[in-house]
Amino acid sequence: MVRPVEGERSLKHVQIREYVRELVVGESPGASAPSERELVQKFSVARATVRQALDALVADGLLVRIPGRGTFVARPPRAASPVLGFTEEMARRGMQASSETLLLGREKAGPSIARALAIEEGAAVIHWRRLRRGDGVPICVEDVYLDEMIVPGLLERAAPSSLYAELASRRLRPSWVDDTFRADVANIEEATLLGLSVGVPVLRRQRKSVAGDRYVEVCRSVYRADRYALHLQLGPS
Repeated sequence: MVRPVEGERSLKHVQIREYVRELVVGESPGASAPSERELVQKFSVARATVRQALDALVADGLLVRIPGRGTFVARPPRAASPVLGFTEEMARRGMQASSETLLLGREKAGPSIARALAIEEGAAVIHWRRLRRGDGVPICVEDVYLDEMIVPGLLERAAPSSLYAELASRRLRPSWVDDTFRADVANIEEATLLGLSVGVPVLRRQRKSVAGDRYVEVCRSVYRADRYALHLQLGPS
């Protein structure tokens, strides 16, 4: 077999990719895609060219490779879960949310908060600490940090009942968040606020929230492990 020059190979790669795409679009998830051997024989190309075409379809989420079995039509991707604030999350659980402000004021951003919000260290941030309840029962202690530049006037009036509603009114409602959870134990202050014994297991969450191309919130929360469960749905990528 005569090996194609680079330009011809690139063209073949596109032809193979679109040929396979047309074959599998509309097929049920799990249906077999043409094998590399079949495509090599059909198009008289090197296996690397076929693999490049299939790699592109895998990257597009159209195909999935299962080692030792072959390449198959992928399941359609699930929509991402909506971004919810505490009030909305409690409502979904059939609970009435309420909050008690423990601290609301201006601070200088320390190194970790400055990095998370992509601002200069020492820049003014608003620190809002609340005890969050569901149906009157303490659920979590929450520390929110906001770049004061994007929420001017927030400290000059009564604290909003919902942070996300306030951000939405400023066209800064988070559209994407990065949540990190870890297990820990409650310290003395957290245990007192949450009605727990010192050393009882808790769940810590750090959230970075993004609106458009801007980080708008860093939130550090401590949840009662006996009152809050994390639910995830996972599947093939």
